[in-house]
Amino acid sequence: MNNNQSLYVKKEVMARLIKAYLSDDFPENTRLIPYDMRPTGAEVSYRCCIYKERAILKTRLIADLGFPLEDDDERVNLTTYAKEAEERTQVSDKHLTVLQQACKGCSSNSIFVTDICQGCVARPCTNACKFGAISVDDGRAKIDSDKCKKCQMCINACPYHAIVKLSVPCEDVCPVGAIKKDETGFASIDFSKCISCGKCISACPFGAVHEKSEIIDILKAMKQGKKVIAMIAPAVAGQFRGNLYQLKTAVKKAGFSDVYEVAKGADKTARNEAREFVERMGEVDATWDAIHPVADSEDNQNDKFMTTSCCAGYIQLVNKHLPEIKPYVSDTHTPLYYTSEYIKSILPDSVTVFVGPCVAKRVEGSENPNVDYVMSFEELGALFMAKEIEVSECEESQFNEESSKQARNFGVTGGVAEAVKKALKYENSVKPLVISGLNKDSIRQLKKYATTGVCEDGCNLIEVMCCEGGCIAGNATINNTKVAQKQIKEVISNSHDIEKI
Repeated sequence: MNNNQSLYVKKEVMARLIKAYLSDDFPENTRLIPYDMRPTGAEVSYRCCIYKERAILKTRLIADLGFPLEDDDERVNLTTYAKEAEERTQVSDKHLTVLQQACKGCSSNSIFVTDICQGCVARPCTNACKFGAISVDDGRAKIDSDKCKKCQMCINACPYHAIVKLSVPCEDVCPVGAIKKDETGFASIDFSKCISCGKCISACPFGAVHEKSEIIDILKAMKQGKKVIAMIAPAVAGQFRGNLYQLKTAVKKAGFSDVYEVAKGADKTARNEAREFVERMGEVDATWDAIHPVADSEDNQNDKFMTTSCCAGYIQLVNKHLPEIKPYVSDTHTPLYYTSEYIKSILPDSVTVFVGPCVAKRVEGSENPNVDYVMSFEELGALFMAKEIEVSECEESQFNEESSKQARNFGVTGGVAEAVKKALKYENSVKPLVISGLNKDSIRQLKKYATTGVCEDGCNLIEVMCCEGGCIAGNATINNTKVAQKQIKEVISNSHDIEKI
């Protein structure tokens, strides 16, 4: 499991909140959580004093109750927030918030010289700097911050590793520059730029960037006796001890009426993307081994490549920052779209809850009328913790319909492209390129393909995953990526191949 200590704190807070909701006095027991977690006389674990730790725990609870910290009035107590959470009928459309109480207010990114500097005669650092930002004075290198472009060439050139970069973790990982320090000196999110990739959540060592939860809304629907359906993402198979069929039992024990695999929707996505791929690329030859462009045909675009459309963070990137690649993005809907559409068609009065790996899926869920709420893997783990459910100790329950091995592998890098390829009889015609993780370099790479209209090395299907490693590395996952991938391999080893078109 992930050994990030801040995740343990988040999970405990969420589990205690769930227990409070299930108790006889939800508002009062919610108010007491910071004091129960940090009682008088307790050892201060992370902050300057116990009062600071309680204040931060309060802000975490406000976010877990579904409210933005940017609007918090510290005079309002947790009982009021708890009552408002239980009474609301609609959740917020902004899914991230910053806990300023937890934010360290890190110093700005900078390059500086440490005491390790030896004042080399060769002057490798000054020779490497193209901007004249480095000089040597009294046998020690110095950097002129006004001239420094933070290109890091001096860092690479120093033989003693004496020059280092002071980083702001959340700013460094954001591929689109959506998080910066505001006038208060604390992190602030520009939602007009944010693609909800969740990288800032994972990167912050203080857990200051937080998802706003819908857990109270989900629990309220269960308490009201509504038919609450869990739609579990393919990546969930790698998150808990125990297999996928034990997980279904555990999820039902947690209060859900039934459980559906979103991988079943992934089967439909893969086949539809395969059909679209043929339509965009051309016609198939008699041997089913090649696709050839069709001249003067309105039915074929004769594109050189197509990108997948499953990653919600990638779609936001396209819409907000990379419109030039939009013509190349598959028009096929996501697995969640097809799964939720099917459930609402057979159970129109049900409450659908997508259980997913990242904050980007919260955005997709909020834009889909067939998805009522979104729950993260972290929140599902906290629900199990609150109800004392061990997945590995549960009996197995079968799904009404089994998903293919390719669909169940959608959450692993390369899985979507492989599924599309395997869905075609002429799979040798698919030449995939996998972009595992969105960052400034991969965005430039995609922009180049969009501008030239050509993908490198003759590739014609580009799979784009926002997270390096795929959905199993999303910000709300709870298991080590390698372990998760191994568990998913075990699940798909006994699954059938996708039906070809």
